[in-house]
Amino acid sequence: MKSGQRGRRTSAGEVTNVSQHGFWLLLGDRELSLACDEFPWFRDAPMAKLVRVQRLSSRHLYWPDLDVDLAVESIEHPERFPQ
Repeated sequence: MKSGQRGRRTSAGEVTNVSQHGFWLLLGDRELSLACDEFPWFRDAPMAKLVRVQRLSSRHLYWPDLDVDLAVESIEHPERFPQ
């Protein structure tokens, strides 16, 4: 018996730059900015925990060491997702 074909693989997200104001995240061929003012969960995160991001699907990210789940849409349009 064979299992059904799995879904399309998504490449992991990669933190590419960090500053005191936030960080940049590379997702496929685009780079998204996460400002600490809009995403305060990352403000005091140690670098080792910040860069350990999992891309669970093309539209969902997870930082296991910080227990933070984010929809990619909330990064693209933070104004739609008030804190």
